[in-house]
Amino acid sequence: MHLNPYGEDAVNLAADLANRRPTSPEELADRCRAAGLVLEHPATPRDLERVGVALEAWVKVVDASDDERARAALLNEMLQATAAHPRLTNHAGSGWHLHYRDADQPLGSLLYALISVGTALHLVGRGMHRLRRCAVAECALIFADTSPTGRQRYCSPRCMNRDAVRRHRARRAVTRP
Repeated sequence: MHLNPYGEDAVNLAADLANRRPTSPEELADRCRAAGLVLEHPATPRDLERVGVALEAWVKVVDASDDERARAALLNEMLQATAAHPRLTNHAGSGWHLHYRDADQPLGSLLYALISVGTALHLVGRGMHRLRRCAVAECALIFADTSPTGRQRYCSPRCMNRDAVRRHRARRAVTRP
């Protein structure tokens, strides 16, 4: 799987990494491979640090959801920090595709570019509101809204059901004498 056009797959990988931060270079590499990313180099401790910096910047973008201009400004800062020329590549022998990054980058820099470009394409393509935290107060997980309607409020069916049960019980408590 190519992480092109850098939208949904990249932003879902960012959410996964932000919600459960990798603790070792090996874990980072394994999770990137599981997401379909082709790794050209082994992951290093420096890559893990760089991904941490990218995720900190990305979480600020997520948390600016109530202010589109602030969200755009923060994302533009990320894009500027990863500026590179787009290029065609067939690095995995699986067909030509577009990369928004320079050739031969270490994994940490590659992920910074992938996350920032993927998030930008996701937000401008689907809507600036389509990146948020779960609506359940005690759940702080981040998710990318890829629903057809753009009205997803929960990170998972589990949280959606938990909130529905809570609202139902609250209504019942009010209507009981």
